[in-house]
Amino acid sequence: MRTQARRLDGIPPTVFTQMSALAARTGALNLGQGFPDEDGPASVVQAARRALAEGRNQYAPGPGVPELRAAISRHQQRHYGLEPDPEREVVVTTGATEGIAAALLALVDPGDEVAVLEPYYDSYLAMIQMAGGVRRPVTLRAPDFRLDADALRAAVTPRTKVLLLNTPHNPTGTVLTRAELEAVAQVAVEHDLVVITDEVYEHLVYPGHEHVPLATLPGMWERTLTLSSVGKSWSFTGWKVGWATGPAELVGALLSAKQWLTFTSGSPLQPAVAEALDAEAQWPAELCRSLAGRRDLLVAGLADAGLSAYTPEGTYFALTDISALGWPDGRAFCEALPERAGVVAIPAQAFYDDVEEGRHLVRWAFCKTAEVIGEGVRRLAAADLRA
Repeated sequence: MRTQARRLDGIPPTVFTQMSALAARTGALNLGQGFPDEDGPASVVQAARRALAEGRNQYAPGPGVPELRAAISRHQQRHYGLEPDPEREVVVTTGATEGIAAALLALVDPGDEVAVLEPYYDSYLAMIQMAGGVRRPVTLRAPDFRLDADALRAAVTPRTKVLLLNTPHNPTGTVLTRAELEAVAQVAVEHDLVVITDEVYEHLVYPGHEHVPLATLPGMWERTLTLSSVGKSWSFTGWKVGWATGPAELVGALLSAKQWLTFTSGSPLQPAVAEALDAEAQWPAELCRSLAGRRDLLVAGLADAGLSAYTPEGTYFALTDISALGWPDGRAFCEALPERAGVVAIPAQAFYDDVEEGRHLVRWAFCKTAEVIGEGVRRLAAADLRA
């Protein structure tokens, strides 16, 4: 008897679950999965406690509690000059992951093509397939991981309906420039594409670089769904509170799918996230300054261990190429690493259709404490990392 639906065929278990389980089983330091070692602002945790004590423990409205939707609108206006209507152009989601799922289920019919930056977050692959879509990868190639506008144009066909964009980009750490985004906008307008932008690392951009939301470019508000969350920039990844903003037609389509997924979630957390966006608006900037130092600590430590890293422009992550060490691929390296060095990392090949392009890339997270990063790189430097 066949027990699994065909829509799941070929979709492997998420690599994050596998590698974090490996870290737990071996007692290794987890420099793989992107969750911080420290919580976000204490005032926001206290706001969640108040909401629990005040009885805000039943269903929130499907689109999200009004004060959070209003706070999200103010956030977009304050940072980017966008003014989404909290009633019609803002929806609260169960993290950006649900936002991605709901957007793709709402907008993609079987056979529709979705152009997506490669390497990609692994939920993109799963949800495009579950929606019946066809991936059209646009590869950001080492060593600089820049967007090739010609490659983007070549990926778009008459069957392409959606462009799924991630900037700041996980796992490469690339922050798309205004010029790169203008090329995206030109393609989207020419081909009448809807663009879904995953901007969860929007506030974690390092000196010399700037995050530009695609929706701020001419002609793009009306065709762009912008997704983000409190998880990364305020260090509450476990709360799974995200949001989508955009024109009412696209936000309404997303909501029409979301209502059959979670309907709603995190009722007492939603007013606390409103507190984060308004009262702790400067907290992500402090986090970013701290992360810049930890990024530099990790990149230098990886280099000392013989693992030259590409210095990321944003996000929590740095990539290394381990091809010189003699391993057949990054997965073999990462599976051996706990015994060799007592450290866990993520094989980036899980994020590629282009197998050769990603075969020897490994992702490391620097959202850990400086002490954990320091211990991790000391272990790596002391270990024999060759195959």
